[in-house]
Amino acid sequence: MSTKFEIFDTTLRDGEQSPGASMNVQEKLQMALQLEKLGVDTIEAGFPIASKQEFEAVQKIAKAVKKCRVAGLARALDEDIKCAAEALKPAEKSTLHTFIASSPIHMEYKLKMSPKQVLERAKEAVKLAKSLIPRVEFSAEDATRSEWDFLVELTKVAIDAGADVINLPDTVGYITPSEIKEMFAYVIEKVQPPENVIFSCHNHNDLGLAVSNALAALEGGARQIECTVNGIGERAGNTSMEELVMVLHTRNDIYPYSCNIVTTEIMPSSNLLSKLTGLKVPYNKPIVGRNAFAHESGIHQHGVIANTKTYEIMTPEMIGNVRSTLVLGKHSGRAGLAKRCEDLGYSLNKEELDKLYEKFMALAERKKEIYDEDIILLIVSLHQEQIETYHLEQVRTAGHDPYTALVKLRKGDEHLMDTAIGDGPVDAACKAIERITGVSGQLEQFDIRATTPGKDAIGEATVVVKFNGKSITGNGSSTDIVEAAVRAYLNAVNKYIAIRDALENH
Repeated sequence: MSTKFEIFDTTLRDGEQSPGASMNVQEKLQMALQLEKLGVDTIEAGFPIASKQEFEAVQKIAKAVKKCRVAGLARALDEDIKCAAEALKPAEKSTLHTFIASSPIHMEYKLKMSPKQVLERAKEAVKLAKSLIPRVEFSAEDATRSEWDFLVELTKVAIDAGADVINLPDTVGYITPSEIKEMFAYVIEKVQPPENVIFSCHNHNDLGLAVSNALAALEGGARQIECTVNGIGERAGNTSMEELVMVLHTRNDIYPYSCNIVTTEIMPSSNLLSKLTGLKVPYNKPIVGRNAFAHESGIHQHGVIANTKTYEIMTPEMIGNVRSTLVLGKHSGRAGLAKRCEDLGYSLNKEELDKLYEKFMALAERKKEIYDEDIILLIVSLHQEQIETYHLEQVRTAGHDPYTALVKLRKGDEHLMDTAIGDGPVDAACKAIERITGVSGQLEQFDIRATTPGKDAIGEATVVVKFNGKSITGNGSSTDIVEAAVRAYLNAVNKYIAIRDALENH
């Protein structure tokens, strides 16, 4: 019989702290609704005190999500806690997550506080949080480099103050599986917590041990695992949700634990996050990488044809990675498109479907067959357009050394056009965009790849652009690689404008 545990998803908070992974409010909301379909128990929506945009994202997610808890992060400071509680007000089910460091090095050099002061601050923080939000999680930052007896004392203080969840995070990815199992078992044994209090595990992957440590923490008594889709997060990332879940699904004979994740939503969640952030999933990434179910070796191919179990310990269908048998093209109707969107995990209203169909037909005129990846890109671009200040209507390039570009943009009902010259077609088009928008950035990184097979494949471009010292990731796609790059650059410009305006109005 499996023991149940909860999934606390921090893709939108810790995961979003990955370099280049920042999402705007609408993108975070879109991802949160997918996480709800995925079946996570708690969505950590953000750090409300950090900015007006973060506050708004947490507030909107709290209002939109109905099936799972929404959490907001706060330092053990009154201002942080009150801000997080205010952002979480619209939520049907909420968690206020407050933290303070507990390791000697953090207390001395970062907090400049004594252990006694940390105990007192933790007590007051949890008491305030509990008076504002019914469910409180307390985290002892850098727990795995803390003295275990101090963790016991700190945990008792937090529980007495009203904490419902105690998180002992491996903040710097330092601990090993045998150690973390022993740590959880030791603290739980010494604390003897009430039945309603659960222990949580939050690991970083600096040594590549995050998933292994999460499994060991379960064996040590943890009953909540904090993780992210695609394992994104600061530095080397966090515990990979899909790897953890599929280990437990595949080897339940060794790890008798289960959770509420809908495994067929794993691939749609992975794809959506990759498209929103521009962080590409490595081809050899376990579970969700392009090569996870690919077989090139002749011996392997022969075995899989005879029986998939010869070289596959799980099937692609288990994670929602199903190749469509429904071929879409320019003769396909709305019904076929709507059905394919539904199969891919996207529910669109009539207005959204109508707009998507227009984009679909325009694409179908340029390529014979439409793949699932194409449809996902169209859906993501549809949501992006709803919040963009400037929309690309046309880009034309000509000449050689120098190149000339003509760009037409739309801002509301206003149509804007300008031309520029540059070292190449993309450079010229980006300069034209800068002339129109008045926003100038420095291109730091530019990547483009084909998302589907064939010469008519959609090119998916990702750029990193620095505006006034802030690096922003932009994404764009088109069957024309120059247009894809221009769309990516404009996407970054729009994101910067949104952040700039939010700061100015803060």
